[in-house]
Amino acid sequence: MTHFPTWSRRDAIRMAAWLTAAAGTPVAARSVVRKAARGGPALKGDAAFLDAVSQTMIPRTATPGAGDVHTGAFVAMALAHGLHGARQPLAADTTSAFRAYARPDGSLDHIAWLRGALDRRAAPSFLAATPARRHTALAALDAEAFAAGGDHHPWHVVKALILTGYYTSEAGGSQELRYEAVPGRYDPDLPVTPQTRAISNDWTAVDFG
Repeated sequence: MTHFPTWSRRDAIRMAAWLTAAAGTPVAARSVVRKAARGGPALKGDAAFLDAVSQTMIPRTATPGAGDVHTGAFVAMALAHGLHGARQPLAADTTSAFRAYARPDGSLDHIAWLRGALDRRAAPSFLAATPARRHTALAALDAEAFAAGGDHHPWHVVKALILTGYYTSEAGGSQELRYEAVPGRYDPDLPVTPQTRAISNDWTAVDFG
């Protein structure tokens, strides 16, 4: 569903499956969102900013977008708790552009970094920019992260958590993906088209190869 050139819809669904399995169940993910909703003004402000980023990455189509389901609250809490290695100290060879956003413990403040990176690209402010300008700014950041040598780019962590948060939401897990409480018969060979939706409660159906 994401519109960035380095990720197809199929890539996003496949990655979401892997991340969800690593992070835990949808119930656990939603519990994190509820905790974020009870957080202070700073956390709520971060969640609102991340909702805007999430909605730009996975916009509303026939199904709700990632911001619509408040994925930002999940991402804010996940970063605070160090999911996906978010609280690990920066490597010694980390560039100054990232090190400028380091915390006293040596880890990267991903939200502060992301604000700075997107505000520069959508000057003067990502939140004040039009949807089209937001998309252009985020697409440029995405392209930078997935270019050669960008394996340790911090956008990888944030993007992975957005996918996890969205695809463990009710809309992501039962509307964007298909949810079948009782799967049907086994069919070993079925046609797969770009419109085919993976089954959210059967991770073997997510990897289309």
